[in-house]
Amino acid sequence: MQAALAPFQEAHATALAQPVASFFSPVPPTHDPGRLYAFFRASNEVQIEGDVRYVLKHNKTTKMTQKESGAWVDIIVSYWRAVRAIIKADEAQNQGRLEAEHYVAVYDAWKDITTNFHRHIFAGALPAWAIFTSCYTANHLRRIAIKADDQLAKSKPTAVNSLSDDIVSTAAQNQKLEEAARVFNKIFSLCLGDRNPDMNESRKWGVYCIANIQFKTYFKLKAISLSKNVVRSIEAQSDLPPFEMYPKAHRVTYRYYTGVLAFLQEDYTKAEKSLVEALDVCHPRAEKNKELILTYLIPCRLITQHVVPRAPLLAESPRLERIFGPLVACIRKGDLTGFDKALADGEPEFVKQRIFLTLERSRDIALRNLLRKVYLAGGYDDLKEGQTEKDRIRKSRIPLINFATALRMGGQAVEDDEVECLLANQIYKGLMKGYISREHQMVVLNKKGAFPGTGV
Repeated sequence: MQAALAPFQEAHATALAQPVASFFSPVPPTHDPGRLYAFFRASNEVQIEGDVRYVLKHNKTTKMTQKESGAWVDIIVSYWRAVRAIIKADEAQNQGRLEAEHYVAVYDAWKDITTNFHRHIFAGALPAWAIFTSCYTANHLRRIAIKADDQLAKSKPTAVNSLSDDIVSTAAQNQKLEEAARVFNKIFSLCLGDRNPDMNESRKWGVYCIANIQFKTYFKLKAISLSKNVVRSIEAQSDLPPFEMYPKAHRVTYRYYTGVLAFLQEDYTKAEKSLVEALDVCHPRAEKNKELILTYLIPCRLITQHVVPRAPLLAESPRLERIFGPLVACIRKGDLTGFDKALADGEPEFVKQRIFLTLERSRDIALRNLLRKVYLAGGYDDLKEGQTEKDRIRKSRIPLINFATALRMGGQAVEDDEVECLLANQIYKGLMKGYISREHQMVVLNKKGAFPGTGV
């Protein structure tokens, strides 16, 4: 056991959360693939507690108080039991007899580790940095819970659909993840409720770390309202350290989720602010994270600024190009028929990402670009005496029939009254400046900025 616990002792001596968290991992490190098996075989159920207690008592690498040592004994013993469950699951898988109960056993054992961390941190037995180690183990619990729920769902026999199935069949669909969510909530309260005046020892530094785990959990459970509760709890705190002092990784993830929450509430201005902040702080090489942020920021800016993403931005990511490329191309060209087709083709992905309704609204921008083409095709007014080419002004009086013709040539079956309605809507939304003269069947556009934000 002395050799098996050497990595823990070395990690503990650093007084850093990450190295200790690396020891409490459900998967072995790449440089030592046999670590879990070696750790498990170093003891047995009868002797494990005594073995761990003896090693920590005679530890020369780092010093611990008796209280802290006792806490680590509990946690390491629970980790040994979790490793035992993991090894049993691996062996069952190798033998082709893996069942849901193996995943549940791993989940239950890992839940014990996480709750032990919470219990001993609450009791003040562990150093301040252990709150981050607790967050790492909590994130492992989230992933293990998802796997356990997936296996439980697969193991249930298929039943004949009935009215009662529609009501109760999903009740236990995410049973383990819901249990894990309650554990995360306790850790969140532990961090948020810390009253230690010494900020160097405060658990408040773990607030955003565990909040992000809660966001991931609640989004998986489709319990968006619970995510809002997390945000409200944080915003109600007046004694948290400045947000800029938290690790960038915590800030990026938090701003991403608060941006998505605002997006889902159709508060696009607030969503854009949070998502832009997340993108600005995001690591340049974190391509996956940037993709996730832009998945919501692009639709956001279509609504808030009426602008489409540039081609080089989409070209950087095959996924973004696949999702938004066809739609953006149609918006740029003012191709309404193509826009409708691209929206229909991408509907499954758009609905999955919860951006369908927002993208549907961007049809107004495609329409604006089509109407803008009609305006540009109208040419310029004739020069008056004394004027030069620099004084040329575009024709601002465009016959309604011109707009109607453009729409019909683009495949839109619209009556004249519908054309007027579309134009009036564009003017109302500020996408076009001017007014409709029904008496003369003309659209009179502003000579200075007929289509705001487009250069004309």
